[in-house]
Amino acid sequence: MGKKKVVEQSKEEIFKEKKEAPKGASVGKAKKIASGRIYIKASYNNILISVTDSMGNLIAWASAGSLGFSGPKKATPFASSKIVAVLAEKLKSSGPNNVEVIVRGVGGGRDSAIRSLINHGFNITSIKDVTPIPHNGPRPRKVRRV
Repeated sequence: MGKKKVVEQSKEEIFKEKKEAPKGASVGKAKKIASGRIYIKASYNNILISVTDSMGNLIAWASAGSLGFSGPKKATPFASSKIVAVLAEKLKSSGPNNVEVIVRGVGGGRDSAIRSLINHGFNITSIKDVTPIPHNGPRPRKVRRV
């Protein structure tokens, strides 16, 4: 296989690399976004809130599990209000002020999340419920005979 060549860098070269921004990162200030959408997915087990711009590009997201809630505490109204507080902190400088809210699911934290959005200064232009509802769905199981 041969000998491996070890290249050592001087301290000056290391400092230059640390100062340079990575290739994918933007160097300028974050753009101010006027309007966007907030997607709230409230299931029986967790709550996930995503913030996008009007084109659908993701800006920020948070969930009850990512904040450290575990078990049945993840699907509570308290957890959803904490998620909105974290998102408001992330979005206070650049995020959208006028938002459309799109709610999906039947979890306990959906109403609390909308109230928390209003309390944190978001101007809600519309609220849409897109919870999937089966239109008669698949055939039910056979009746159990004992």
